[in-house]
Amino acid sequence: MSRADWYTRWFGDQYLQLYPHRDAEEARRAVSLVLAHVELSHSDLLLDLACGAGRHLAELQLRGCTAFGLDLSMPLIRRGRAAGLAVVRGDMRFVPFATGSFELVTSFFTSFGYFEDAQDDVATLREVRRVLRMEGWFALDYLNAQRVRDSVMHERDTAAARGQPAMERRALVEGERYVEKTIKIPQSDGSFQLFHERVRLYGSDELLSLLEAQKLSAVHTFGDYDGTPATPGSPRFIVLARAS
Repeated sequence: MSRADWYTRWFGDQYLQLYPHRDAEEARRAVSLVLAHVELSHSDLLLDLACGAGRHLAELQLRGCTAFGLDLSMPLIRRGRAAGLAVVRGDMRFVPFATGSFELVTSFFTSFGYFEDAQDDVATLREVRRVLRMEGWFALDYLNAQRVRDSVMHERDTAAARGQPAMERRALVEGERYVEKTIKIPQSDGSFQLFHERVRLYGSDELLSLLEAQKLSAVHTFGDYDGTPATPGSPRFIVLARAS
């Protein structure tokens, strides 16, 4: 399996164990920001793309939303379904729902920019627009590319699966077009299990242009889950766009 297909291997139980801080409280803040700016009725349907184990999906359901999740990882899908969430297996480039099904589509916590070919990211946005109703909303919660470029660290230790330290190394590659992370998780026999993450770094203007090309026009942009305006130093770049 090539490194370009990293997302088919990495998002499983070890991912959840390595990043326990990506929790329900963070999901609550992200969902609160979106719902504070998007008016929905109880009959409206929502879709959370790349929903993982469903922490944002669960929060949406707690708010009374009729929400579905889409993910590629069977281990994470099983977690979500075990929690009573409506999760479907699928690829975000080929969303298995009918045209005009949803009033809101969400993409939380940098679930965009995973593909080696940028046209696959375009295909994802095209699918988002297809499954949205006219004047429906797309919430894209993405990293701040400039901040990532400015702050990439060489290596750090963090709590990992089995309570042992994991080693992470982040690097900018291919002319700083991607941020790539290598994760080494120690095994009981002294060996390491190796995983990769690789995300294309879209600048804010570039991302807005990609959205606009698919008739998804930005209405609000934020730099964090508190709704602070986006700046070059913001931790996130969050867009609420409307379909036309």
